[in-house]
Amino acid sequence: MLAQNDSLVTEFILAGLTDRPELQRPLFALFLVMYIITVVGNIGLIILIVFNSHLHTPMYYFLFNLSFIDLWYSTVFTPKMLVNFVSKHNVVSYAGCMAQLFFFLFFVVSECYMLTSMAYDRYVAICNPLLYKVVMSPQVCFFISLAAYAMGFASATAHTGCMLRLTFCSANVVNHYFCDILPLLQLSCTSTYVNDIVVLIVVGINITVPSVTILISYVFIIRNILHIKSTQGRSKAFSTCSSHIAAISLFFGSAAFMYLKYSSPGSNEQGKVASVFYTNVGPMLNPLIYSLRNKDVKVALEKALNQIQRKYLL
Repeated sequence: MLAQNDSLVTEFILAGLTDRPELQRPLFALFLVMYIITVVGNIGLIILIVFNSHLHTPMYYFLFNLSFIDLWYSTVFTPKMLVNFVSKHNVVSYAGCMAQLFFFLFFVVSECYMLTSMAYDRYVAICNPLLYKVVMSPQVCFFISLAAYAMGFASATAHTGCMLRLTFCSANVVNHYFCDILPLLQLSCTSTYVNDIVVLIVVGINITVPSVTILISYVFIIRNILHIKSTQGRSKAFSTCSSHIAAISLFFGSAAFMYLKYSSPGSNEQGKVASVFYTNVGPMLNPLIYSLRNKDVKVALEKALNQIQRKYLL
């Protein structure tokens, strides 16, 4: 498929997060620490969910998938980003750029719908608790998560397929720290009309469907919580949603800010900084948010640490 493209450009140069030399090494250290926390946090949460039977519930099934996505999502571009901080030649091949674009889109859209699935799960748990185990059966959870990955695959295929049909003549400096749709479209020397239409349709669907689903879910959740008479009951119900609300706000807020900024002239630098929050900060904070604000995860973590201590230190 790559061989059929008539592009004259065989490689792209990534402009990176900043062109200020004095910031390169401090940023390398910062993002290296963030990536280590991301990898350790998400792998730790995955292992905790897999080996703790008390966490084998629909909510943690979706959290397992979210951690899996975050782990690979950040791995798509962070290692290359770290190399770019300490290297003078920030080059990525044409094929490598298209592959990075595909996997970035696959994981980012999958995360979008996984967060939506988690909102629906909280809606069923709070608004229909007696039917929760029936409605959110293992089979239903599997098909919901499969649909999230399918939407990610379809979106990534549509965007990457349209990108492959473009010709890149001489301009090859991508004004970003990874291969994203909008910076690449700015480099094409052929018409991007079809790509613009695809971006409008696909992004529109991937914003509208999750946003409406999450909004409706939380309208019913809040209405149900307000009808709970006891303060303790309302607090308990809200606490089960607070972690998810924090994750949603971070992901959708920073992503929306980035694309709104990119739509304005002269705002590429602000867009790059905004994208850091949903590409690097989000995957790092999600396991921390769900572990520090979740009693079940904290209990499971304490139990696992105690078992390790008894086995290896005593």
